[in-house]
Amino acid sequence: MADIISIPRQVLHQQVCTRLRQLIVENHIPPGSKLNERALCEQLKVSRTPLREAIKMLAAEGLVELLPNRGAVAMELSAQDVSDTFEVIAGLEGLSGELAAQRITEAELAEIRALHFEMLAAYTRRDLPTYYSINAVIHRHINAAARNPVLTQTYATVNARLQALRFRSNCDEAKWARAMGEHERMVELLTARDGAGLRQLLVQHLLNKRDVVLELMKHGELDSSPKVSA
Repeated sequence: MADIISIPRQVLHQQVCTRLRQLIVENHIPPGSKLNERALCEQLKVSRTPLREAIKMLAAEGLVELLPNRGAVAMELSAQDVSDTFEVIAGLEGLSGELAAQRITEAELAEIRALHFEMLAAYTRRDLPTYYSINAVIHRHINAAARNPVLTQTYATVNARLQALRFRSNCDEAKWARAMGEHERMVELLTARDGAGLRQLLVQHLLNKRDVVLELMKHGELDSSPKVSA
């Protein structure tokens, strides 16, 4: 009889963290909502120990806030928080792009191109969750190609606060199409090793997302899951 292989505790809470992060990013747990441990345990089919460890990880990322006497709630940013954080991430993304254009290898560039085509397919299907997932990987690959560990750590910390908002920034056909076009141009500039051009594009790309998110906040349209409309 084959031995039963248990899932290591660390791997389990990382898996729970990944799933819980997805629920928050995709707005199944809206900003400001309390994380109901009992319901989440039932939904994710885990005990409270790995769930609580996952919540602590997300609190460190900035997606969850731990409040006295209230427990854990999904982070809710003010308009000023959003504006300030997008300004910072725009600068970090711009620097990542400039350095990546100088340091990226052909293999890394080929991987980004492949991911870009996968993202384009998701865009064509109007599959926003898959599109966003691949989009986030592309941005991380560009950051990694910059080969600056301090930049990578800072980027990961700041970007974690904005994941849910970046997901919901492609809220209508025109804005999503613009973002897709900007990604097409990113690949072109990386291929051309145009660091200055890529930096400028990435900064504008993030500021465009900031403007979309602030407009959604202004009209109270961040409270529901995003629906792409023509």
